[in-house]
Amino acid sequence: MAEPTRYFIVKKKAVPEVLLKVVEAKRLLETGKEATVQDAADRLGISRSSFYKYKDDIFPFHDNTQGKTVTLALQIDDEPGLLSDVLKEFAQFGANILTIHQSIPINGVAAVSVSIQVGQAKGDISDMLAGMEERKGVHSVKILAKE
Repeated sequence: MAEPTRYFIVKKKAVPEVLLKVVEAKRLLETGKEATVQDAADRLGISRSSFYKYKDDIFPFHDNTQGKTVTLALQIDDEPGLLSDVLKEFAQFGANILTIHQSIPINGVAAVSVSIQVGQAKGDISDMLAGMEERKGVHSVKILAKE
């Protein structure tokens, strides 16, 4: 019996360089900037065999989110207007908020879970999450689930 496929979401800094180059090679081929796998592999300094070995197993997170439901866990300071500001980030990205749950703050920090539906996104979801993490008062943003 074959083992079921399992997925992991990792930050870019944890991904080996060869896998990032495979993603870039796929982008070069999809956009027509390179005509062949050999050309893309040569340009990026990887072997064709590396490309073929990993091409079906790695893809940017945003490529697989459109039309999907994503549930996030946030840790934010208990400050007036902060949750509202964070929720505006979802709207600016083009995501539809399905659910919001905020716990009672403990030591001035609230746990918030938000489920969004990613429709016609206005960018890369990774950029949206990174922007949220950089916001003053936001301690962490983590992806809990993607359906």
